[in-house]
Amino acid sequence: MPRGYPRKLRVAAELQRVLNDLLLNDIKDPRLHGVSISAVEISGDVSVAKVFFSTLLPDADPEPVTGALEKANGYLRSRVAKMLKIRHVPELRFSQDESTKRGIELTRLIDAGAGTREDVSEDPGPSSPPADECPQ
Repeated sequence: MPRGYPRKLRVAAELQRVLNDLLLNDIKDPRLHGVSISAVEISGDVSVAKVFFSTLLPDADPEPVTGALEKANGYLRSRVAKMLKIRHVPELRFSQDESTKRGIELTRLIDAGAGTREDVSEDPGPSSPPADECPQ
């Protein structure tokens, strides 16, 4: 296989796909309802995978979800090993994906900036005399 798409990227993409499938279909824990895996970063030796999850409510407390994922860690790793048929499954470390929160905050800032910009563009500024009154 060409070096343009290294093994760790292939494993990360497949790991994300399999974990999302397991969360959707196999895991029955109500704390994990509405949780999806948004990204997976794998170390160079494919021994550790940092799994980023997102919830339907980005402002919700991530502790119950993190606890539920940690509790299901062994089950998830064993199912991943069977589904991906890899000898060494990376250790899964779960972390909340903050990009949704940041996106919402940036949207609010942009909207607030656009609102003040519209106010400025509507203000004509200092009035100038009409053209017929201008001295020549």
